[in-house]
Amino acid sequence: MWIERSWLTIQQEFADVGSVEDITRIVVRLLVAVALGGLLGYERESVGASAGLRTHMLVSLGAALFVLIPLQAGMEIGDISRVLQGITAGIGFIGAGAILKQSQKDDIKGLTTAASVWLTAAVGIAAGMGREATAVLSALFALAILAILRVKTKNLSNS
Repeated sequence: MWIERSWLTIQQEFADVGSVEDITRIVVRLLVAVALGGLLGYERESVGASAGLRTHMLVSLGAALFVLIPLQAGMEIGDISRVLQGITAGIGFIGAGAILKQSQKDDIKGLTTAASVWLTAAVGIAAGMGREATAVLSALFALAILAILRVKTKNLSNS
């Protein structure tokens, strides 16, 4: 009797996902967030940035989860906007940790990494809200900015 009640309680605790469609939706959104965060993080790690693969993956996954949970709970979009405000403000603290002021007057390092962490949170939010195409397109734009423009900038400075 005790074991049966315990098992039923455990089943109820995991009943927040009611159908195969819901499970698939959650898995797809979280996987898209992780994959895109990983793509951006890999680019940052490949140039030796302070925040790399794992950081970007976790930021994207966390942002996706922060919007996915209220959506699952049936929260209105107006209320979710407060969640988005919290994510946006909170991610600023992580980005600030990537910025280092050097000893020279105008030498600041880490701004691009901080911006990429901030953008990665936005990509995670898009994926978590079921806007996977927007998340993918945004991540591709970010990769173009990070990789292609870095090459162009290096070529210009070597001229």
